[in-house]
Amino acid sequence: MSKVAMLIEKSYQEAEALVPYYRLLEAGYEVDVVGSESGVMYPSKLGYPLKSDLSADEARAEDYIGLIIPGGGAPDIMRTKPGMVRLTRDMFSQGKVVAAICHGPQLLIEADVLRGKHCTCFKAVRTDVQNAGGLYEDSEVVSDGNLVTSRVPSDIPAFCREIIRMLEG
Repeated sequence: MSKVAMLIEKSYQEAEALVPYYRLLEAGYEVDVVGSESGVMYPSKLGYPLKSDLSADEARAEDYIGLIIPGGGAPDIMRTKPGMVRLTRDMFSQGKVVAAICHGPQLLIEADVLRGKHCTCFKAVRTDVQNAGGLYEDSEVVSDGNLVTSRVPSDIPAFCREIIRMLEG
């Protein structure tokens, strides 16, 4: 199985969604865009639309080998959606690769999967990550078990390399 889910919600950060999306396609993975609703066009922070293939309520962790959580304002909305929280928690507990960048760890906090894990995030989320039990590191990419995290768009090359390394390992 070489299928990855990428969560999407309005106000996502364009590069943090589109670069991993196309990089994974280029590497031969199938990528499902998973929103809170199926078949909806979600606008990015700058208005660029991305359409969901299915809803988080329809998505099952068993169908994927990895999960991508882009940043921007989207994770703050994602963490209020029970289906997205469930999918994230299920993917993590099943040992699937779970990758979050920028504000993406907000969803990891809601899914309660950061406790004792080394991770990074956008600086504004650092205290939240630490309060949730995450072990914050200021690095372009941090891996711990099946978790991959990065801070900002300039970290995307390292973020994508590490995701693919872990998916292939």
